[in-house]
Amino acid sequence: MNLPINAHPRRVVVKLGTGVLTSGIGELNTERIAAVCAQLAALRKAGTEVIVVSSGAVGLGMGRLGLAKKPKEVSKKQACAAVGQSLLMQTWQRGLDPHGLTAAQVLLTHEDLRVRSRYLGVKEALGRLIDYGTIPVINENDTVSAAEIKFGDNDTLSAMVASLKGAEYLFILSTAPGLIDMKGTGEIVPVVEKITPEIEAMAGGTTSETATGGMISKISAAKLATKAGCGVFIASGAEPDILARLLAGGGPGTFFVPSGLPMHAKKRWLAYFQRPTGTIYVNTCAVPVLREQGRSLLAIGVTGSRGDFSAGEVVNIALEGGAAPPFARGKTGFGSDEIRSIAGRTSDELRPLYPARKHLEVVHRNDLVLL
Repeated sequence: MNLPINAHPRRVVVKLGTGVLTSGIGELNTERIAAVCAQLAALRKAGTEVIVVSSGAVGLGMGRLGLAKKPKEVSKKQACAAVGQSLLMQTWQRGLDPHGLTAAQVLLTHEDLRVRSRYLGVKEALGRLIDYGTIPVINENDTVSAAEIKFGDNDTLSAMVASLKGAEYLFILSTAPGLIDMKGTGEIVPVVEKITPEIEAMAGGTTSETATGGMISKISAAKLATKAGCGVFIASGAEPDILARLLAGGGPGTFFVPSGLPMHAKKRWLAYFQRPTGTIYVNTCAVPVLREQGRSLLAIGVTGSRGDFSAGEVVNIALEGGAAPPFARGKTGFGSDEIRSIAGRTSDELRPLYPARKHLEVVHRNDLVLL
């Protein structure tokens, strides 16, 4: 790859899949882990802050509990994670010990990043851990995660962490050597300047007993991270010195070019860290007002809503009819019951109905982000 890559970034996130850390169910690949830790230490020595997102807890727990297949029952998966997480952290610390580095365990659920106060707390805690010279090792808290608070996969989690901390690069290392053009050349796609439907069609899932997601989740994570201004590498964690080689522009893998202007931190939080509780539909006149003029969404542009939500919750904004995907997201000033009664009304018509309210915007422009 011949790209204008910064060989000495200020901060990076390195995500490692279960297949990189293990050689089978519950069998640690200690040699590879030692090699990865040496690469992390080299980055730290060069002045780069490093955050690790590590899979592997469930797989290690399966091995210790003698399970050949990933359980389908949530409680059994949680048990595997509880057993495996301590083994995972012991492994990381042993790998970092020869380099005089300390691993700091951080377990997260989606709720920790969805709630603004907790999001800011996580951001502050990670900053403090870095200041202390540790290497944060983050994993989803699978022992307590239920469906409504799960990230779904660590690829998504790593992209959120990269966005949260403003990382320059995200390295997604797994058994995949990169994005492969299976329907064309059959070779690794070296550079993706924009994630198009054609690029997404190249992705596939995973058949591993311990892994989650596959290339589909990696492309989704790359889409999130690049919109936050973070460059993304997808490469094989088995390649020697892969981090340094990628930063030198010569490593095998796929590089996803970041967007030109990263979003403001609050807008990133609104766009990518939420699970919207409903949708507000708008007419065709409202779309250019929001997209091109950067104005607030007023009731006169609203045609209706879907879902039950309260004022202050995050909702999607979509064109009426429901055929097109949401084009914006924001924090609503009105609940779903109120939306039905105020839709299509002018601000002058609303003022007598809400005399105590200073603002009558359905979604204020400061709380609205385009997707």
